[in-house]
Amino acid sequence: MPARPALVRKLLVPLMAACLPAGLAAQGGPPPAASPPLRTITMAQAMDLAIQHNQSLRVQQLAIQASKADETTAGLKPNPTIGVVVEDLPLLHPSGFKSLDYLNDHVVFTPSLSYTLERGGKRQKRITVAQDTTQATVQSAQDAARQLRFQVAQAYIDVLLAKSNLAFAQDALKNFSQVVDINQQRMRSGDISEGDYLKIAIQRLQFQQDVSSARVALTQSRAALRQLLGYEAVTDDFDVTGDLRYVPHAVALDDLKQQALASRPDYQAARTGLKLAQDSETLEYANRVRDYTGEVEYQHNQDVSGFGFGVSVDLPIHDRNQGNIAHAKVAVQQATEAEAATRIGVITDVDNAYANLQTSDEVASLYESGYLKQARDSLDISRYAYEHGATSLLDLLDAERTYRDTELAYRQALANAMVSAAQINFAVGKQVIP
Repeated sequence: MPARPALVRKLLVPLMAACLPAGLAAQGGPPPAASPPLRTITMAQAMDLAIQHNQSLRVQQLAIQASKADETTAGLKPNPTIGVVVEDLPLLHPSGFKSLDYLNDHVVFTPSLSYTLERGGKRQKRITVAQDTTQATVQSAQDAARQLRFQVAQAYIDVLLAKSNLAFAQDALKNFSQVVDINQQRMRSGDISEGDYLKIAIQRLQFQQDVSSARVALTQSRAALRQLLGYEAVTDDFDVTGDLRYVPHAVALDDLKQQALASRPDYQAARTGLKLAQDSETLEYANRVRDYTGEVEYQHNQDVSGFGFGVSVDLPIHDRNQGNIAHAKVAVQQATEAEAATRIGVITDVDNAYANLQTSDEVASLYESGYLKQARDSLDISRYAYEHGATSLLDLLDAERTYRDTELAYRQALANAMVSAAQINFAVGKQVIP
C-alpha cells in the first residue's frame, strides 16, 4: 500500500505533461508577441488597430465565447442517479455488527439506478435557443465594430483637418510677416505713418494665435485617435497619411436602404432577437410537458434478493409553466416592436446620411467652383492696392480676414464631405463608398 502514491505520481506526471500542450492549444495557445508600435498609419491601418486593441470590443468578443459555452450546457443530457438505502442497522445494539449472519439476515439494503427521460424535445429546443443567443451576440459585436470604425474614421479625418489648418496657419503667418517687413521698410522711407505700421504689426498677433490654436487642435485630435487605436499601438509622435480631399459620390437612396436592411448588424440582431423570443416561447411550451423518471433497483432482504423497477412522473395539477409561457408571449411582442423600431431607425439613418452627403458635396463643390480663387485674388488685389496707396489699411485687413476665413471654411467643408462619406458606410453597415 505505501508504494501506491509513488506509482500514482509516476503515472500522472507524464500524463499531465503530455496533456498540457493540448490544453494550451485548445485555449488558443500563448498570446502572440506584441507588434511594435507604428509611427505612420493609413486610415485602413487605423481601423485594423482599433479592432485589434479596443477593450470594449474585446469584452463583446469574449461574450461570444461565453455564449458558445452556454450552447454546450444546453445540449447536455441529464445525469443518471445512483442511490443506496440501508435499513435495520443495529445502531442501538453495536454487537450486531460483529455477526455477519445478523447483517445478512436482518439488514435490508437497496441499491438503485434512476434516469430522467426528457420529453417534448426540450434538449433540442434548448440548443436552438442557445444558438439564437450566440448569433445575436455575434451580431451585436459586429455592430460594435461598425460603430468603432466610424468613430475611427471621424477621428482620423479630424487629425487630417488639424494638420491642414496648422499648415495653413503657418503659411499665413509667414506671408503676413513678409507684409509686416515690407511695411516696416515703407515706414522708414516715409511712405506710411508709424501708426499704420503698428496697426499691421499688431495684426500679426492674430496669426501667431492661429498657429498656437492649430497646434493644440492637432495634439488633441491625435490623442483622441490614439485612444481609439490603443495607446501602445502607435508611437508618441505618430502621424497619419493622406490629405483632405473632395470626391463627388454618385449613390442611389433606394439602393442604400436595401443594402442597409440586408447588411446592418444591429437590424440583423433585432431580427435574431425576434427569432430568439419565438424559440424561447416554444421552449417554455416544451417545458410544460412532464418528464418520466425510470428507476431500476436491487434489494437484499434476509434470504430474499431481487430486482425491481419503477416509473415516476410529476402530475401537472397546479404548475403547468403558465407564468413562464405568459412571460415568453410578452417577450415575443417586445421583440416584434424592437425589430420594427430598429428597421425604421436603419432607414432614418440612411436618409440622414444621404442628406448630409448631398449637402456636404454641394458645399465643397461651391468652394472649388471659384470662391477660393476669388478670395485669393481679392487679397492679392488689396495688398497691391495698399502698397501703392490706392486703398486703406482697413480694406487690406478685411481682405486678409476674409481670405483666412474662406480657407478655413473650405478645409472644414472638405472634412465634412469625407465624414459624410464615412457616415454613408456607417448607415449602410458596409463599405459602399471607398
